[in-house]
Amino acid sequence: MLRVRSALCHSWRGFRTFPCAAVEVKNEPILGFNEGSPERAELQKALDDLKGKTEEIPCVVGDEHVWTKDIRYQLSPFNHSHKLAKFCYADKDLLNQAILASVAARREWDLKPIQDRAQVLFKAADIISGPKRAEILAKTMIGQGKTVVQAEIDAAAELIDFFRFNAKHAVELESQQPLDSDGSTNTMLYRGLEGFVAAVAPFNFTAIGGNLAGTPALMGNVVLWKPSDTAMSASYAVYNVLRESGLPPNIIQFVPADGPVFGDTITSSEHLAGINFTGSVPTFKRLWKQVAQNLDIYKNFPRVGGGGLEQHRHTLAVHAPPYGTPGHGRL
Repeated sequence: MLRVRSALCHSWRGFRTFPCAAVEVKNEPILGFNEGSPERAELQKALDDLKGKTEEIPCVVGDEHVWTKDIRYQLSPFNHSHKLAKFCYADKDLLNQAILASVAARREWDLKPIQDRAQVLFKAADIISGPKRAEILAKTMIGQGKTVVQAEIDAAAELIDFFRFNAKHAVELESQQPLDSDGSTNTMLYRGLEGFVAAVAPFNFTAIGGNLAGTPALMGNVVLWKPSDTAMSASYAVYNVLRESGLPPNIIQFVPADGPVFGDTITSSEHLAGINFTGSVPTFKRLWKQVAQNLDIYKNFPRVGGGGLEQHRHTLAVHAPPYGTPGHGRL
């Protein structure tokens, strides 16, 4: 939850800052999962609960759970006989429906005080730190082939820190204002982008997926979140935590999709305001090129952020043996 202390903020480099409440956060401790520890027992139970089970994950637009005919499965990388999740790809029509629903919800969300939007991420961080930690770790381990240490650093500590520190900085950013001069008062209003942001998440990091979607929403934006096929289960768990934490419908649309279909649809929408991306260099180049070719159709100039992984590193990550070695997904 939101933690504040009274503080007087001072002028700095041409900005004035209002007296404000400083938000106190700390890095999330990394748990040890030693023999006999409570966290080990909880994680082992979560891992056991997932054995032999297939979670059904729909597209979510607003409060509507939608299934299309294009059914896909997330397989455990070290046990291909285990279908961890059954999900579907959003088609072009559903993606456009999600865009219009998001744009319609944007203004009301953007006008909410930053403290209210930040509270969603603070609460989500507390939930992931507590009751949902074992579930999200287990889904990351089985779905993405990570060890307990890798999953704890990624899906717990890093994601929690993303949510807490970004919420802290967002609240404190609003207090930075331009200086007044004689006879005039200067005020800066921090606003979301006028349109939607597309969040394109990578295959190997639960935390990055949650951050790519959650942080634009924190700053007053509406988001279409395309999770990776190979991180589907953990991503859906994070999405549900955000909704449980008070995120309204239509602010983040959860829309698994074929990459080219998603890219072609978002870049051909006049409402595109930004792309938040982590993935391969070729995909990033393709999206950037499509935005450049469509500049004349947009209502604004879309921001293209994030970055591609080096080509050789991305290739190694896809094919490297550790993702299929025995022992991943186990304590």
